[in-house]
Amino acid sequence: MRKRDREEEPSVALYWDFENLHASLCEAKQEGAYSKQDNRFRVQEPLIEVQAIVELAASFGPIAINRAYCNWQYFSRYRDALLQNAVELIQLFPPGGGAKNGADIKLCLDAMEDIGRFGHIGTVVIVSGDSDFMPLSQKIKAAGRTLVGVGARPFTNRHWAKSCHEFRYYESLLESPAPTATALQVDAAAELLQRALRLLAPSLGDGWVGQTATWQMIKRLDPSFEPREHGYADFPAMLKALATLLEVREGEPEPLVRLR
Repeated sequence: MRKRDREEEPSVALYWDFENLHASLCEAKQEGAYSKQDNRFRVQEPLIEVQAIVELAASFGPIAINRAYCNWQYFSRYRDALLQNAVELIQLFPPGGGAKNGADIKLCLDAMEDIGRFGHIGTVVIVSGDSDFMPLSQKIKAAGRTLVGVGARPFTNRHWAKSCHEFRYYESLLESPAPTATALQVDAAAELLQRALRLLAPSLGDGWVGQTATWQMIKRLDPSFEPREHGYADFPAMLKALATLLEVREGEPEPLVRLR
């Protein structure tokens, strides 16, 4: 690839509130397993699949910044995974015995500084389920950058997830077959699909909408929506399964759909 091509391709800045995700996964295994003070201040066993998140970030473009914030004295057992994925470690000591390490504040300040300095950053990925990042999401979107959030499902603030352009639950990044859809999941997916098509149809006259535009509208309505979590391998599989709701017509460069 030529130097000019590399410069023109928008890059990705990946920021980890590392302890937030680790603590969430620890609590998911057993309530209170991390929140008790005597458990927090000891060497932690690795729970995060670091590469899965790095690969997600890389799907949005070349990673220019890969920076994780934590009190690393208790997370040394992540050493190999962090080194293998070229993660820059930012050490944060808590100012008191029971105080937070301030990762969210430092992360926000650094992210805003990086966006101001580097015009090539097109996508910002923030690994955390914490609502403290909502003001940052507003600044990132106002700067014209795409914001992607990643967090553990049981401990992600729903308002934070909704404030992102796209939100991925950590659990969905791990390799596993799509679950079998339940009636409630089918109903939720069908309702979201119908809402998206009803919003798009008035601007198109005849109501026919491209699949890409439909998917983009669904993600605007619910940034955390993933077909796999509703029992579908991908979005085309979801459309096929919900065919009773839709009419389908061949189009260029993709099929068109509209509500029956």
